[in-house]
Amino acid sequence: MNPHVEALHKMAARRHRFIIGLMSGTSLDGLDIAYCKVTGSGTDTGVELHAFRTIPYLPEDKKLIRKVFAQKRVDLAYLTLLHRYIASRHAAMVNRFLFDHNIVRSRVDLIASHGQTIMHVPHGEIAGHPYNATLQIGDGDQMAVSTGIITVSGFRQKHVATGGQGAPLALYGDYLLCSDASENRVLLNIGGISNFTYLPAGADPRKVVVTDTGPGNTLMDTYIQKHLDRPFDADAAVAQSGKVWQPLLDALMDHVFFKTSFPRTTGPELFNPDYLTDALQRSGSTLSHEDMLCTLNRFTAESIARAIKAVAVTDKLHVYVSGGGYYNPLLMHNLETLLPGSVVQGTEALGIPPDAKEAVLFAVLANEAVAASAAPDFGRKEMPAVAMGKISFPS
Repeated sequence: MNPHVEALHKMAARRHRFIIGLMSGTSLDGLDIAYCKVTGSGTDTGVELHAFRTIPYLPEDKKLIRKVFAQKRVDLAYLTLLHRYIASRHAAMVNRFLFDHNIVRSRVDLIASHGQTIMHVPHGEIAGHPYNATLQIGDGDQMAVSTGIITVSGFRQKHVATGGQGAPLALYGDYLLCSDASENRVLLNIGGISNFTYLPAGADPRKVVVTDTGPGNTLMDTYIQKHLDRPFDADAAVAQSGKVWQPLLDALMDHVFFKTSFPRTTGPELFNPDYLTDALQRSGSTLSHEDMLCTLNRFTAESIARAIKAVAVTDKLHVYVSGGGYYNPLLMHNLETLLPGSVVQGTEALGIPPDAKEAVLFAVLANEAVAASAAPDFGRKEMPAVAMGKISFPS
């Protein structure tokens, strides 16, 4: 037997595995690295987070990615080289993480590599046929060779191949780790784009809903980067000094995306500066920076709250928030206002730091890829398949 396959077989038979989950989102902040001990599989899954760190992207790396990120036209040779380069950069970050945390390489069984999303096209059309498609760069084979660790990647491609939209993927891990017999839960992640998993009390997998809701931080971040030369509105300092401009908010909410059925998916391909420019023109608005950021903040909260109300069967919800948006106090205040009767708090209440949650969920997916013998019946064929990503060996 091939020694790598033999190692994989022995690993799958063990009660626990040590897995590094990687996540880099559309905000292009950097790479989230979560070193986890994952015990069991399926509904018997347990996770202990042993170490976590976000390693920021270098400014030059952000510049390289933005040349292809959500762009309709790119240089194919450039993209091909960037696919390998990003994997090499992510591998270097993992190697640095191992060194800084004194983690012996042989103590890592798997890497779960999400890659860097550069294009997300739900319901695109090619030759008159509707397709869903998504593209992440950061070659899993390069990651495995550069780290010397078996790597699982391509989760979103598997989701698309089996009939899904490629996003969001949180449902599988959220269900395994966070379902509760008596509590109606919403696991809300606010990154560049916002998404949530609705887990009704009782843990019936067929009643679970996962969906994108619209923008998270993406419009706020791109606006403040362009106009005030800041990476983001820290502590909502600018937004909190402004006021909501209702005509613009109405124009922002007036899009077919918000009328489509659930589940739905989106990305910065839609919610970008052009989207804001169009809404400004339709509303006839000219706003100060403070009022603009205050209105964009409310837009994110409104789009999230309306989606939750449309999906949840009760207003007695426990909303657990992760992602960078959790640290925006005005956004959290807006959500609490728009979701009366709900308890809104961070995922640390469930034992998972808000910054680490998505990386942890990918570690769970990699665990399922090698160890699961059965999958929950979500009534959706693509969900069990999402935990069967591509496995790459170090040599």
